[in-house]
Amino acid sequence: MMAVGGALLYLAIAKEYEPVLLLPIGVGCLLANLPLSALTGEDGLLTLLYRIGVANELFPLLIFLGVGAMMDFRPLLAQPVFALMGAAGQFGIFGTLMLASLLGYDLNEAASIGIIGAIDGPTSIYVSTLLAPHLLGPIAVAAYSYMSLVPIIQPPVMRLMTTREERCIHMEYAPRPVSQPALILFPLVVTTIVGILVPQATPLIAMLMVGNLLKESGVVERLSQSAQNEIINVTTIFLGLAVGGTMTARSFLSLSTLGILLLGLLAFVLDTAAGLLFGKLLCALSGRRINPLVGAAGISAFPMSGRLVQRIAQEEDFSNFILMHAMGANTAGQLGSVIAGGVLLALLGGG
Repeated sequence: MMAVGGALLYLAIAKEYEPVLLLPIGVGCLLANLPLSALTGEDGLLTLLYRIGVANELFPLLIFLGVGAMMDFRPLLAQPVFALMGAAGQFGIFGTLMLASLLGYDLNEAASIGIIGAIDGPTSIYVSTLLAPHLLGPIAVAAYSYMSLVPIIQPPVMRLMTTREERCIHMEYAPRPVSQPALILFPLVVTTIVGILVPQATPLIAMLMVGNLLKESGVVERLSQSAQNEIINVTTIFLGLAVGGTMTARSFLSLSTLGILLLGLLAFVLDTAAGLLFGKLLCALSGRRINPLVGAAGISAFPMSGRLVQRIAQEEDFSNFILMHAMGANTAGQLGSVIAGGVLLALLGGG
């Protein structure tokens, strides 16, 4: 396990793979596996961090507060059709759940593994803490590792499932203006609707939307900046150490961990493929006015996936600008992953 911790530090520092979280997770793993360490005892620091911030879901919720304060829903509100791509981009979660259950994982474990496909670290941690806390370490490592590998994993799938002609499709961007009242009402309305329909998703969606309301209200700039910087940064350090502290040999070194990593990768690929297939459907229905690549941004890796879609489109045609369309699908994917997590908790009795 010391070698595993060292490998995570290498990936974070030398390769810059999601260093903001993989570095503290790696340090936490090293600290948790020191012989006779007081850090993991009944009142040890890592144990306290887990109890305070992970076991009661506090840290993932605080991170969502910061994420919400960074998000801009204007592209989605200007083009609501891309909300459908955010929904399609969650298919891999449920497909992997069924496969994992067939492979012998119980339903709670299978759901926790499937949610990796959303490529949304806080949601993966939140769901697995409630449904399968004994798998928290490998699930968190998989979720954040694959988040950092978005530029490596998604492009081959995009090129395989789309033709060059489809990737070259230009999309008009003349969005209707989004008013300030609409930007303020959006987080309130979404929280209310999701809270009624999927109560188990309310904590995550509420914190995401509170953060966004801080930003869009325009009257609490200091609070918005704190959410985007101090709160999310400090919480990320503590969350990483706490998750790394769960990575002991007994819980991590097993065939089950390898299975989680492979199934998580499958969920990611299936989510991307489902988004692309739905993008191809919209392309056909719209008379080839929608570039299918935008569907690949329907996962929750915001904003990396949206930017990647733009890059792939410009590789074929440098004058092709579909970034704002992709960002609309990407923000929808962020909402979709939270709702998918809430659906899993509702079906399996978590929360």
